[in-house]
Amino acid sequence: MTALTLEHPAVQTAADTEWWRGAVIYQVYPRSFADSNGDGIGDLNGITDRLGHIASLGVDAVWISPFFTSPMKDFGYDVADYCDVDPIFGTLADFDRLIDKAHRLGLRIITDLVFAHTSDQHAWFDDSRQSRTGPHADWYVWADAKPDGSPPSNWQSVFGGPAWTWDARRGQYYMHNFLPSQPQLNLHNPDVQDALLDAARFWLDRGVDGFRFDAINFAMHDPKLTDNPPLPPGGKRTRPFDFQDKINNQSQPGIVDFVARIRALTDSYGGRFSVAEVGGDHAEREMQAFTAGDTHLNSAYGFLYLYAPSLAPDLVREGAEVWHGRGGQGWPSWTFSNHDAPRAISRWAQGRDPKAYAEMAMLLLMCLRGNVFIYYGEELGLPQAEVPFERLTDPEAITNWPQTLGRDGARTPMPWQADRPQAGFSSIEPWLPVDPRHAALAVDRQEGDPTSMLHSTRRLVAFRKSQPALMWGDMAMLDAGPGLLSFERTQGNERLICVFNLGHAAADWTLPDGWRVIEAVNLNAPPEGQLPPMAGLVMATA
Repeated sequence: MTALTLEHPAVQTAADTEWWRGAVIYQVYPRSFADSNGDGIGDLNGITDRLGHIASLGVDAVWISPFFTSPMKDFGYDVADYCDVDPIFGTLADFDRLIDKAHRLGLRIITDLVFAHTSDQHAWFDDSRQSRTGPHADWYVWADAKPDGSPPSNWQSVFGGPAWTWDARRGQYYMHNFLPSQPQLNLHNPDVQDALLDAARFWLDRGVDGFRFDAINFAMHDPKLTDNPPLPPGGKRTRPFDFQDKINNQSQPGIVDFVARIRALTDSYGGRFSVAEVGGDHAEREMQAFTAGDTHLNSAYGFLYLYAPSLAPDLVREGAEVWHGRGGQGWPSWTFSNHDAPRAISRWAQGRDPKAYAEMAMLLLMCLRGNVFIYYGEELGLPQAEVPFERLTDPEAITNWPQTLGRDGARTPMPWQADRPQAGFSSIEPWLPVDPRHAALAVDRQEGDPTSMLHSTRRLVAFRKSQPALMWGDMAMLDAGPGLLSFERTQGNERLICVFNLGHAAADWTLPDGWRVIEAVNLNAPPEGQLPPMAGLVMATA
C-alpha cells in the first residue's frame, strides 16, 4: 500500500539541546560498506566516497565500527594499536579526509573504542606475557592455576569454553571474556585507565565527535576471582557462558567510576557524545548506572530489540517503562539491527511483505524516545543475507553452527548498483558473498523508484527531525486494543499519538475526532473502523 500524502513542516531545532539528544545515527560496518581499492574489503576511502549517500538520509552522525590495527580474529574488535588505522582500511591521512568531508556535509563521526580487552598482538600484551615483573605485567588479568592445574575460576567466555588460557611464558592463566586472542585488560590498574584515556584523546584531537564504548560492562572483573553462580533453569543455551550469572567476570561497580573519567575527558572537548554498549542479564541496571546524572556517559545502547524474535507491544512498553526519563536518569539509544544481530526484518516480518514491514519498523524507530541508530542497509530494507557454511568467517557462528545464525548474514556487502558485479561493492569477489536478494534492492535501483524504502527512509527521518516531541519529548504508553501499539509523545504544548498494527490481520480502530494524521505508512486513507496490518501513523490535534 502507498502512504498518505503528507506535508512536513520545516526542521526545527532547540538551541539548549545537545546535538546528540534525539539524534539519528547511521552505523557503518567498514569491511562491508564500500571497497575503493578492489581488494574485496571495504575501507575508509570507500566510506568517504559514499558519505553523500549517508548525508542524503538526513541523519546527524555516522558511527564507524573499528578500523584500528588488528589481526582481525574478531574483525577489528581485537585491537593491536588504538592509535592507528589497519592497512586494509587505509591510513590516518585517509581517516582525516573522511572526518573533513563528513564535517563539510554536516555529519558528525563517532568511532568504536574497545576498552575491555585488546588483541594478543598488542605491544602491551606482548610485554605483559614476558614476565611477572615487567612494566606491563599487571596490565592484563593474570592468575595462578588451582592446585590441580585447572583455571582459576569457573568463568566462561562468550565464544565458548573457559574464559582462561594457559600461558607457559608466565606460568599463569590469562583471562579473556571473548576469544583467547582477546586478553582482558586490567582496568583496576590506574595506568591502564590512563593509557586508554590517552587513546581516546588521540582521536578527539583528530576531530572525532564521540565514541561508542564496546562491551563496557565487561571492562572489570572481581579481583577475588569468585566463581559465578548458575542461572536458574530455562532459556536458550548454546554455550557454557549461557549457564552462568556473570556477576564476577563483568558488571563490577568500579566501571562506574571509570566511565565518569571518560565523561570528564569528552566534556573537556565540548559537544562530544559518549554511548555505552551494554548487553547481558543485568543490562538495564548497568545502563542506568553508566549514564546516571551529568557525570557519566551521555547514553546507553541496549539489546532490547536486537535479539527479539518478534516485535510486540509489550517489548516497546518494556523499553518505555525502563527509560522513563525521571530522577536524573540518562538518555537511551535504540536500534533494531546491528553487526551483532540478525537483521530485524528477517526476525520480525514472519512471512509478511518485507518492504511494508520495513517501512513500519522505520516509522516506529523514528518515534521512539532517545537516540536512534540505523544500521547500514536498513534504509534499503535488506533482509538477513544467506551465507553458506563454507563462507562463514564469524568465530561465534562457526563454533555454534547450526544453533545460531551468527553475525555474517548481517555483515554482507552494501549493494550500490543492481546490475554491476558484486552489486557495485567491489570489482572482485568480496570477503562475504553478496546475497542476490540484496542486489535487487541496490541503492541505484531504489533511487529511481519514488515508492522505494530508500525514499521512505529519507521522508521518515525528516519527519522525526521536524517534530520536537519525537526528538526530545516524553513518552507514555496508551491502551489501543488487541494487537495494536499506541503511545503518546509530548513536548511542551505539543502532543502526538503514534499507533501501529504489529499484527498479521486488520485490527479494530478508528481515527478519533479532533485528530489528524500527519505521517503514515501502509495506509491509503484515514482509517475508519479498521487499521490494516503493518500500518503505522502519527496523529496531531486537528
